[in-house]
Amino acid sequence: MRQGTTAITPARRWLVALVCALLAAVVLVLQAPAAALADDQEKTDFYFAGIISHDDKPIEGVVVAIEGNGFKAETETDAEGKWRLYVPEKATYTLTVDESTLPKGVIVAGESASQQVEFGLTGTKIINLFLGEGERETTSFLDQLLSRLVGGLNFGLLLGLAAMGAALIYGTTRLSNFAHGEMVTWGGVVALIVSSLWNLPLWLGIIAAVIGGALLGWAMDAGLWRPLRRRGLGVVQLMIVSIGLSLALRYALQYIIGGGTYQLQGASPTPMQFGPISLSYIDLIAMGTSLVAILAMAFFLTRTRIGKATRAISDNPQLAAASGIDVDRVIRIVWILAGVLAAISGILWAYFRPGVKWDMGMQMLLLMFCAITLGGLGSAIGALIGSLVVGIAVEVSTLWIPSDLKYASALVALIVILLVRPQGLLGRKERLG
Repeated sequence: MRQGTTAITPARRWLVALVCALLAAVVLVLQAPAAALADDQEKTDFYFAGIISHDDKPIEGVVVAIEGNGFKAETETDAEGKWRLYVPEKATYTLTVDESTLPKGVIVAGESASQQVEFGLTGTKIINLFLGEGERETTSFLDQLLSRLVGGLNFGLLLGLAAMGAALIYGTTRLSNFAHGEMVTWGGVVALIVSSLWNLPLWLGIIAAVIGGALLGWAMDAGLWRPLRRRGLGVVQLMIVSIGLSLALRYALQYIIGGGTYQLQGASPTPMQFGPISLSYIDLIAMGTSLVAILAMAFFLTRTRIGKATRAISDNPQLAAASGIDVDRVIRIVWILAGVLAAISGILWAYFRPGVKWDMGMQMLLLMFCAITLGGLGSAIGALIGSLVVGIAVEVSTLWIPSDLKYASALVALIVILLVRPQGLLGRKERLG
């Protein structure tokens, strides 16, 4: 008996055609040029846009970046040479074209591939970028290296202020304080409220931030950590509590100032040139302030009775208590000092970023822990040295890797050093475990 054949009905024919059309659409979407990474951007009411072409021909794949007001983003031109970059708010930004993505021998017309851009009356701005034949005179590798080294030193010093406080807390209590990032943010927020929102002089904002940092450190120990220590909670439980405290403080700060980025007074100073190195007066003040605070902490730890008691508790708290040292009093002072150092670091970080944001301290937290571990757990001076290594590694690494990955270089440096010296640079083996 001959097998029967199934006739293809018109309905099935339409179904097959529909499936084929859907598959073709999916293929086209997957193969379509990414509209300059713009599809991955957070859509806002404000954006810059334009078309890049040369000899009346659009150029695809040109990288365009925007930076300013504490915000960074980049995109690529599509097949028609179009690009669009969204920004969070109206402000002045720096627009940069990556000339390495242009055709060979083609550069952006003008003295630089970067330009200042700002909005008019509307929330959109079309930027005309003109290209021409030529070659850009670039900065030598040595000059770039010197500039990155100074930038890394500046970053390492302000990171060291926060890391030293966190290291003292760990040394005296064995607590990995995950809320230390919010202590850093608190300093920037207090300075912002007093100087910018209340329109008072900046020096009053700085004083208020330092006092606020000391009060926050005192309140955290008196209201939370000392009662928990007396109840005999273990290190793991205390660490989990610090994670919860970090989340609570972070979103409380967001409630206070909102989700935007705010500038402190004098946040955009004119840079000064020292050969290949570009520094502003704020950078010089920040580095000087960091050095003075670090030297004061070194004097405190090595020359004062409370500093020596702090080191004794860090080495052996039971023996220190048996020797007549008031452990709770010393720990309270350590928390106050850590709050002060974190507040100063938060102010300097607000100028370095630049801008104050509700979660800016969280960006430093992993680097702080990295510096503390690298320098040696519980050692404040080790945390400072580790911070300098981290800061220089982060900034210098941008010579070879994209800036978005620069913080990963700090973890690479940590791994390499721990492979050679597991206890850290200034740590002692008996402190491990």
